[in-house]
Amino acid sequence: QVHLVESGGGLVQPGGSLRLSCAASGTIFSINTMGWFRQAPGKERELVARTFSSAATKYADSVKGRFTISRDNAKKTVLLEMNRLKPEDTAVYYCNLFSRGVDYWGQGTQVTVSS
Repeated sequence: QVHLVESGGGLVQPGGSLRLSCAASGTIFSINTMGWFRQAPGKERELVARTFSSAATKYADSVKGRFTISRDNAKKTVLLEMNRLKPEDTAVYYCNLFSRGVDYWGQGTQVTVSS
């Protein structure tokens, strides 16, 4: 059983910053990828950023240059630093871990960017 617990969401003004964190626990033999997805009301869930076991990273075009993802393999945590936030970044953000062909998801944390 794998559990992902997110924290760090909240309300921020446009141009502000937030940091999301996710901690994985349980029996995890290997981690292929860890990352963040988001889902805004009425929209499909989309990839925000992802880290690979090779240490490579991938970002959605809409967040490149503003968001930074980092991962600590020993602690099984992944962070998402979000800067210069925009109203269109408002969504529920979900932590994701992909291991041995299985996707695991956190419960989600709300990020609202509004003045």
